[in-house]
Amino acid sequence: MSLKNVMVAQSGGPTVAINASLAGVIRGVMASDQYETVYGSVNGILGILNNHLLNLTEIMNENPAYLDRLETTPAMYLGSCRHKLPDYLDDDSSYVFIFKQFELYNVGAFFYIGGNDSMDTVLKLSEYGRKIGSNVRIIGIPKTIDNDLCETDHTPGFGSAAKYIASSVLEIAHDTFIYAVKSVTIIEIMGRDAGWLTAAAALARNGYNSAPHLIYLPEVPFDTDDFLLDVKRMLFERNNVIIAVSEGIRDASGNYISASEKSVDTFGHSQLSGAGKTLEFLVKEKLGVKVRSIEVNVLQRCAAHLASKTDLMESVELGKKAVALSEEGVTASMVTMNRVSNDPYTIEYGYAEIKNIANEARSVPAEWINAAGNDVTQELIDYLTPLIQGESNVTYENGLPVYMDVSHLTKHQ
Repeated sequence: MSLKNVMVAQSGGPTVAINASLAGVIRGVMASDQYETVYGSVNGILGILNNHLLNLTEIMNENPAYLDRLETTPAMYLGSCRHKLPDYLDDDSSYVFIFKQFELYNVGAFFYIGGNDSMDTVLKLSEYGRKIGSNVRIIGIPKTIDNDLCETDHTPGFGSAAKYIASSVLEIAHDTFIYAVKSVTIIEIMGRDAGWLTAAAALARNGYNSAPHLIYLPEVPFDTDDFLLDVKRMLFERNNVIIAVSEGIRDASGNYISASEKSVDTFGHSQLSGAGKTLEFLVKEKLGVKVRSIEVNVLQRCAAHLASKTDLMESVELGKKAVALSEEGVTASMVTMNRVSNDPYTIEYGYAEIKNIANEARSVPAEWINAAGNDVTQELIDYLTPLIQGESNVTYENGLPVYMDVSHLTKHQ
């Protein structure tokens, strides 16, 4: 029986760890007795539709150092997209072409590395594949700094982003504490619907640093009057107040503190920014103290110099697990992590059906947020702490990190 090939693509927002999962897929295929070649689809599912594919097996065989380097290279080596497939009942032309491509390249398994929207693509391809009786195994590999995918303890990319945020908040605290004047610093952190990243700011606290002093997540309705009272109370206790807020904080009516309804992405999500700036103006007007806002924005997504070793190792293992599951005949699923123990930190790798994951979102549990809605509990800190452990082995040259050459992503732009 001739060996099959596999196809892999990356989609959504970049992370430090998504290439580690890609490396895991390649390593899994190298060790496989069922698969031969890994084809990479450039710019997500669009690469298949545009027949823009890379022979990753060939590329990695060119230089023995490439695979290790790929694991520590941030963002997507294959590029990304935010392309939403139509319902195949309305228009199946894309699906017909994709599965013809699978046939042309003798593909036995397709792996899509991404977040919520990417899992929607996995679901749609799985459903169409079942309808036509295809034997191609379709498996999602989780990735999102938002940490909001269901059926898995956490998501690759989140641990490294959390490490970056906690480190940055600690450094901001050092920057702020040197001035013996009353001041408020508001740090706006990514998170439209889930506050996991903002909650990670709490990891900056140590024996001498109590910042952030207030934390506001989108899971709790935000009240500006309560916020101002919280800040007043903190200013009475100390000179410098540091606050972490999610970009997606909203009032009791569900309205974002700062959002433009006219600006939405391909999947219909409001394009958010400005919650921190909105609160900065509010504090300046109502409290009259020195205040500044800082928008972390995309900085934590590709900060490979502060990657979590735990995050990278788990991401590689998830890629390898996806290959192993496909060899066992698993399809229409996503690989998952189940936490067995916090101390010692232990996880098990498994899988869950994609129908229970796509288009769902996991929020920070209410019991992990304090009663006042302005901080997190020790249980959440205990959950987060293992995910940021260890440092990655990034190679440096002339003082800068050495990453994979991604010029193939820009040649045709």
